[in-house]
Amino acid sequence: MNEQVHSDIPSIDLDLSVRIGELIMPNPVGVASGCFGYGEEYDELVHIDALGALYTKAVTLEPRQGNPAPRLVETPMGLINSIGLANPGVERFLQEKLPLLRRRRCAVIINVAGSTEDEYAAVLERIEGHLSAIGTQQEERSGVDGYEINVSCPNVHRGGMSFGIDPVLIERLTRSLRGRTARPLILKLSPNVTDIADIARAAEAGGADAISCVNTVVGMVIDTEKLRPAIARGSGGLSGPAIRPIGVAATYKVSRAVQIPVIGVGGIARADDAIQYLLAGAQAIQIGTAIFTNPRTPHEVLDGIVGWMRRHAVKCVRDIGLMLQ
Repeated sequence: MNEQVHSDIPSIDLDLSVRIGELIMPNPVGVASGCFGYGEEYDELVHIDALGALYTKAVTLEPRQGNPAPRLVETPMGLINSIGLANPGVERFLQEKLPLLRRRRCAVIINVAGSTEDEYAAVLERIEGHLSAIGTQQEERSGVDGYEINVSCPNVHRGGMSFGIDPVLIERLTRSLRGRTARPLILKLSPNVTDIADIARAAEAGGADAISCVNTVVGMVIDTEKLRPAIARGSGGLSGPAIRPIGVAATYKVSRAVQIPVIGVGGIARADDAIQYLLAGAQAIQIGTAIFTNPRTPHEVLDGIVGWMRRHAVKCVRDIGLMLQ
């Protein structure tokens, strides 16, 4: 049974809760995978437990060093990264990161990545097996409230978008993972596809509890003096304000194609950005790149959503998506 999660935000006369499967998040604001590590780096900068959810950095079966440097480059309205899902692997995650995550009071969603279907399955099985082995008392947290399955990363050589562009693979992978956990499954989709609604429907058919929409957009910067790409691997994933209209449009389309919740991601830096996603049909949102310049962004966005709801006499955050004309 997944435990309900509560945060320390002050009691207010609004219903900010969001339900994903059996998990109830206290509010719709989360921090996006890859931009917040596993949380400990931001402990002194952000009141993490006041957030709706922490979406962790990716966890893969084996450790990954990531792509060669340079692997970050700024653009006028965003950031291109080619990190390559660098992470310590599932065994070190369980030994070093999970004990810290078990102390969190916000929801903790583990981002899972792989190069093959078997790798995704092995990561879930290892985490689920570890949780069963250690057990938890009723008052204890497991540290794992759900999984976000990364099938859409544009800066890895194997796996990544090869899954995210094929509805048949998405449904098969989701169904396989669904059989390995009772915790919520969230599929993180790519905007770099012909019809994202087809991919979302396939994830829903496979048993997904929600859709994260969207991952980064393929982008490239060329150094005109050195006469070569600014990123060592050539291209990478573009994030930041430049992709917000793409994410909002994808969220609008996906939320009308599936019955499960949609989590809006991409280019959110202020409350108005988040509210656009909520009006487009998202039940929750994630903040990523903006955290690098202002770690307080998630709290400012949450405060802004509360203020907007009061101005517009909206009592329940889940009702915002019904208001779009």
